[in-house]
Amino acid sequence: MASEAQGAETGGLEFHPMDQFNIESLFGGPIAWYTPTNAALWMGLAILAVIGLMVLTTSKRSVVPSRGQSVAELAYGFVYKMVEDVSGKDGVVYFPYIMTLFMFIVCANFLGLIPMSFTTTSHFAVTVVLAMAVFLTVTVLGFVKNGTKFLGLFWVSSAPLALRPILAIIEVISYFVRPVSHSIRLAGNVMAGHAVIKVFAGFAAIAVVSPIAIAGIVAMYALEILVSFIQAYVFTILTCVYLKDALHPSH
Repeated sequence: MASEAQGAETGGLEFHPMDQFNIESLFGGPIAWYTPTNAALWMGLAILAVIGLMVLTTSKRSVVPSRGQSVAELAYGFVYKMVEDVSGKDGVVYFPYIMTLFMFIVCANFLGLIPMSFTTTSHFAVTVVLAMAVFLTVTVLGFVKNGTKFLGLFWVSSAPLALRPILAIIEVISYFVRPVSHSIRLAGNVMAGHAVIKVFAGFAAIAVVSPIAIAGIVAMYALEILVSFIQAYVFTILTCVYLKDALHPSH
């Protein structure tokens, strides 16, 4: 309050682009592990959006599809082809899991573009859980399917013998860094875009730069629509790549 009053007295503009990412209780008061929060609410809405799009709109399975059914079929075909092309025929068995990941992320990203909403995928607590789930799944699957042959993923047999131990260490490190880069890429891009929009929105209150700020908001909002889909696509295709390594570690 004191900083806002000081900003008003000096004629400055006070805004906090990162406030939109604060976790808040839906009913006020302190936050505990069982407290309903804005993050839980919007994750729940993202799940309902996925159910509404993929289940309710396709329940009738009309020969002439409705708009919702058309979108659901396009999403299904898009992800199925991605899994088949990247992971191979063996990876199609795990299509439901990858499809669920893609739809949840893309719906959460798009819901976050609604004014006054909350973007759940901007929080590392969400993206790290998604990335760790992928990491643990493909690691366990790799050992179950291939046994100790899965360790061949870290041994570069095509390299000179003297370099293979060094490359093996590098490969192991890069493998365990996967969930870090997987989660940071999604959360970082989403958070950065929303913060920039908030900065432009703050400058829109100044009459002199208002037209420029509004143009910037429109441009950034259009870019964020594209980023919302691209980041879901990147997260999903990396999951397919990691799945391919687990199924075919020698390739």
